[in-house]
Parts: sequence; structure tokens; C-alpha cells
Amino acid sequence: MKFSSRRIEDRMDWNDLRYFLCVARHGSLTQAAGDLNVSQSTVSRRIGELEASLGSNLFVRSQTGYFLTDEGREVLKHAEQVEDRVMALERGVAGLDRTPVGTVRLATSENLATDLIIPAMPSFRKRYPGICLELITSTVTAELSRREADIALRVIRPARGNLKIRRVGHMTYSVYGSRAYLEENPAVPGQPLDGRQFIAWDESHAHLPAATWLAREHPGYRAALVTSSLPAQIAAVRAGLGLAVIPDFLAVGDDFVRVVPSDQVFSNELWLVTHADLVASARIRVVGDFLAEQVVNANPDLTRDR
Repeated sequence: MKFSSRRIEDRMDWNDLRYFLCVARHGSLTQAAGDLNVSQSTVSRRIGELEASLGSNLFVRSQTGYFLTDEGREVLKHAEQVEDRVMALERGVAGLDRTPVGTVRLATSENLATDLIIPAMPSFRKRYPGICLELITSTVTAELSRREADIALRVIRPARGNLKIRRVGHMTYSVYGSRAYLEENPAVPGQPLDGRQFIAWDESHAHLPAATWLAREHPGYRAALVTSSLPAQIAAVRAGLGLAVIPDFLAVGDDFVRVVPSDQVFSNELWLVTHADLVASARIRVVGDFLAEQVVNANPDLTRDR
């Protein structure tokens, strides 16, 4: 059965579309219900009503989840086109505001949120008390085109999308160990990494710059601990488990000793990313300016381009 975007729009409202897309993307009533903040029975009922209105089964139900039928995949293609138009409309309306008031969803990494942005928030709140900042620190990159976030501070430059991208500086990295660990595990002369163990990223994070640098520069390293979290790596270094590649601005305290300096490791560019439709928004603009001029500049290890 063939469907068109117009037919889908005629047969269901925006809420029907949201329910269908959420189940299609998660493959689970439970996860969809959590995202939509409704009960599983409500999601199941709405999906059933949609299938009845279209006269077609969109999902195969099983104990392991909900799977799209051929008809469901066809509907998904057109439903996403409808969603894109609705999102474009919402972005356009959001970009019309001229007063810095309202909620701004900011997507960034957990370490930038907890160690850079949140400490600077009291100053920001005094200047803009009408803005509520909503921080999104999921390891899954938020899609600005689908309004999962309004603005993002990232270490990887996006390669696609209708985005306004602003380069605000760079973040340096070094190899660190605790003072106690280094004393108990003295270095081989001229080889500061040999004979010492590392706290490393797990396979799902092998694409991260710190993980790729370690694999390239020290392929024979021994892992004392493997984690999926930078805070966990920092805690492991502090506990004396081994060495780790850590952003310099996070290596605070006398117990952190730099083993390999940043000029021999690497640095990441920092990018401020906004959907092009939101550039004119006053609240988006002041958040972006604050991040770039106050948060990044305030930290000596996050230097702006010269």
C-alpha cells in the first residue's frame, strides 16, 4: 500500500505523528511512553487508532518489541517529511522572539556542563533571569534539526545540516597520573608511558579523540580499567589506578601530575552550533554569546583563536 504525506496529514494530527515516530524510533512502547510522559496503554491505544484510520498494520508486535511492517516503513518515510515541516515552522516561530526570555535547550558533554557551564550560571542568571537553561548531556548527539536541542557546544564540527557554526576556541589534553601512582611506578628513562597502565575508553567510545590518540601513540598499552565516562576516568586517576588522557581544565588538584604535556598530545576545537532558523532568537543569541565569551574565555585552558 502506498501512502502520501498529504494522506497521512489528512488522517492524523500532530500528536498521532509524535506517537508513531516515537514508537518507530525506539521499537518499544515502554521507551516511547517514557519519552512522551504518558502510559504504555495510551501509546498502544493511539497506535491502534492510527492503524485503524489508515487501514493498515504499521507494526509487528513481539515480546522483544515493535517492528515496522513494510507499510509502517512507508508511513515512516512520509511522516518524517511532515515532522520536518512542523519542526521548521516551530523553529521559525521561535526565531521571531526579540526578548531574552524562555527555555533554551543546550546540548553538550557532561564535563563541559558540570565543570564549565554550571559554575558560570549564577552570573548568567543575574543578567538574564527570564531564561531557563535546559542541559542535555546524553552521549547520543542531539539533533538540532528535530528541536532535540536549540544550541550545542561540541568538540566535533557537524558535517551536515542547516546550521550556524561558530568556532569559539579549543580544549587541550594531556596525559595525567596521580602523584602516588607515579612514585610507585617510576618511568622508564625517556619513555614516560612504558611500564604504566591506563584508564581507557570502552569500545563504544573508541571513536573519541582521546581513545584514538592512545591507540595510535601507545598501541601496546595495558588497561587497568575500562570505562564509558570521563568522570569515572578522573576518579580512577585520583585513586591511583593508572594514567589517562584528560582535558587540562579538569585536571585540578595537587594529586594530578602531567606525564605527557598537551603540545605532545592534541587539542579539540570547540564549536558553538545553532540551527540557522534560530539565529535571530534573542534568547538563543545571549546564551551563545555567554558560552563563547564568558564560559570559554574564563578558563585559561580553553583559549580562543588568535
